[in-house]
Amino acid sequence: MHMARHVVLCIAAITAALTSAHSAFAQAKWPQHAVRLIAPLPPGTAVDVSARLFAERLSKRWGQGVAVENRQGADGIVAVSALLSASDGHTLLISFGGVTTLNPLLHKDLQYDPRDLVPITLVVDNYLGLAVTSELKVNSVAELMKIARAEPGKYTWAATPGQTAVIVPAFLKSAGIDMLRVSYNNFSVALQDLAQGRLHLAATSLSALLPPIQAGKAKLLMVTNQQRSPQVPDAPTAREAGFPNLTFPGFVLLYGPRTMPAELRERIAADFREVAKDPGLRKRLDGMGLTIRVGTPAEAVAELDEQKVKIEAAFKLSQ
Repeated sequence: MHMARHVVLCIAAITAALTSAHSAFAQAKWPQHAVRLIAPLPPGTAVDVSARLFAERLSKRWGQGVAVENRQGADGIVAVSALLSASDGHTLLISFGGVTTLNPLLHKDLQYDPRDLVPITLVVDNYLGLAVTSELKVNSVAELMKIARAEPGKYTWAATPGQTAVIVPAFLKSAGIDMLRVSYNNFSVALQDLAQGRLHLAATSLSALLPPIQAGKAKLLMVTNQQRSPQVPDAPTAREAGFPNLTFPGFVLLYGPRTMPAELRERIAADFREVAKDPGLRKRLDGMGLTIRVGTPAEAVAELDEQKVKIEAAFKLSQ
């Protein structure tokens, strides 16, 4: 009897929370107060940088503060939990697409239902790359494969959550090499280790890799996008390096909770499109290897659906 009453109370509490969140989002004038953009990666990453640049301009457009809150860790699960636990109707998630396409594959007991996240708009296309420490004196994927095959398990790699965490294992399996994965709670430490030769291979956004590359501390072996990066034009694409199955754009998306009304998602996407017209914003992002790619909620859904098919194939290969 007590158990049944407890279940009823829990259901009532969840229903009340969802109703509260929906009413908070459904206000005629939105936003009513400051907006939070939850980012699943630390400062300096493509997700964080694009979030902050858009937040600055959205704040002026909305007449309310827009704060970026970094909640890194656990493949973006920490950030998703922060979004889904918020009931103020003014919390959004700006993230890599893996929180809905990849996490269901990586985590059997995922703490959230991916359907609880609804895409609002694509934000930027991000170049993803694989770079080695200059200490290895390796200048190509073929040279990395040669030394890794000679000493299996000697060399280390690390990747940020999301696609790169699947791309590297799929690459290793395709290349027939064995490298040791190192996990980092803060990927900025991984980049420091890469620059100093303590980490041999890092896979993440090009914007994060550029500082050690430009300082001569790391070498970009390939990008996973369909075209070469304007910032490092000598680095081949995955297809050119012999791995066409590892061609992935590293897009960043804006998500809301399922309780957000469709008309508000459309309105926020429209605001992002207006903000994206700022030539200063485009110049800043281009300089960091990021390309603006805002659109509609429907376009974001279609992109995620296509990505999910490719991710599932790469994940199967990586196992």
